[in-house]
Amino acid sequence: RYTEARLAPIAMEMLRDIDKDTVDMIPNYSDSEMEPKVLPSRYPNLLVNGSFGIAVGLATNIPPHNLGEVTDGVLAYIDNSEITTKELMNYIKGPDLPTGGVIIGQNSVLSAYETGEGKVTLRAKTSIEKLENGRVGIVIT
Repeated sequence: RYTEARLAPIAMEMLRDIDKDTVDMIPNYSDSEMEPKVLPSRYPNLLVNGSFGIAVGLATNIPPHNLGEVTDGVLAYIDNSEITTKELMNYIKGPDLPTGGVIIGQNSVLSAYETGEGKVTLRAKTSIEKLENGRVGIVIT
């Protein structure tokens, strides 16, 4: 079988320099080729794209984050490796969820970041608009 995939330019950054021995290589499932043990990503892919899954009875849920904010946070960490989680949140405001809602309560986000578990409350964005029939409607996005 032959499978072809087209990747966005940023996805190619996960593979850049793979041919320069930047990561360890291991045999693939059939020992017929070598494959990277990890991808030599040039950006923090796990934080940006998040992850969700259940294995061995344990659930993992890492929400996606804004690439620009994560980049700023990484740079702040490079400048000061003693930066606190609360200070880091000046750069990484919180999860960047695809629903576009508003996170209620930054303390719950801080607690989740510091403990690795928690609950984040998300509220929809609303606006009041005049409809074509002259009535007023609440638009929820």
